Amino acid sequence: MPETTPTTGPLPRIGFGTAALKGRHGAETIAEALRTGYRLIDSAFNYENEGAVGAAVRSSGVPRDEVIVTSKLPGRHHAHAAALESVEESVYRTGLDHLDLYLIHWPNPSQERYVEAWEALIEARERGLVRAIGVSNFLPEHIDRLVEATGVTPAVNQVELHPYFPQDEQRAYDASRGIVTEAWSPIGRANEMLRDPLLTRIAEGHGVSVAEVILAWHARLGVLPLPKATASERQRQNLAAIDLELTDADVEAIASLARPDGRTHDQDPAVYEEF
Repeated sequence: MPETTPTTGPLPRIGFGTAALKGRHGAETIAEALRTGYRLIDSAFNYENEGAVGAAVRSSGVPRDEVIVTSKLPGRHHAHAAALESVEESVYRTGLDHLDLYLIHWPNPSQERYVEAWEALIEARERGLVRAIGVSNFLPEHIDRLVEATGVTPAVNQVELHPYFPQDEQRAYDASRGIVTEAWSPIGRANEMLRDPLLTRIAEGHGVSVAEVILAWHARLGVLPLPKATASERQRQNLAAIDLELTDADVEAIASLARPDGRTHDQDPAVYEEF
């Protein structure tokens, strides 16, 4: 029977995205997010900010065992030895003694090495470098291959997910296998979604912002969103949005916004690759 790789314990209902948060300012922003109440910090090898994440964890005053630090393996390091070295380097960059969750950033299917990368992450977990392992931007067929080859199911699948691209089939697949679905760009990279008339009307009805409605919608679907916010007030608003109760009518209306392919930058994991 396939093994579902354990998480570091129950995951929070919302996390904090860190792309482009670097250096002292990035570390201060992330530390403020931790003090505000975020407990899952999402980073990646390719974000080049794992050092800032580690500094934030140490300076935040939040006990280390309460924080879930995530990073991701870049596509250029899918070979087994390179993948293990990347995980080691991620740990060294943070200055922490381990990472809590490590994901394969993209499957890069034409390279045909993501199973090899997964085997390396399993070894990294066995060595104690990471507590739990998962994937990002993996389609069902990619995850099926991982499980068939290793018997280990990812704990998490982080994908693009927002009202214009709700990923119904992917969410159902993940849920059926005990995989937590996380959402990157949960508010659509601050695009026209924040000015959508329907979302604006729902937000006005609740006396909140459109971003808060979108994050509450994620929570209603059982998805873990990863918004990024540099302003303290926005950080607090996003965190509180998880407890906003949308009506069934709200959720039904938001479902009407789904588009055949609502991806923000045409990054279809079946063909898109990132190194």
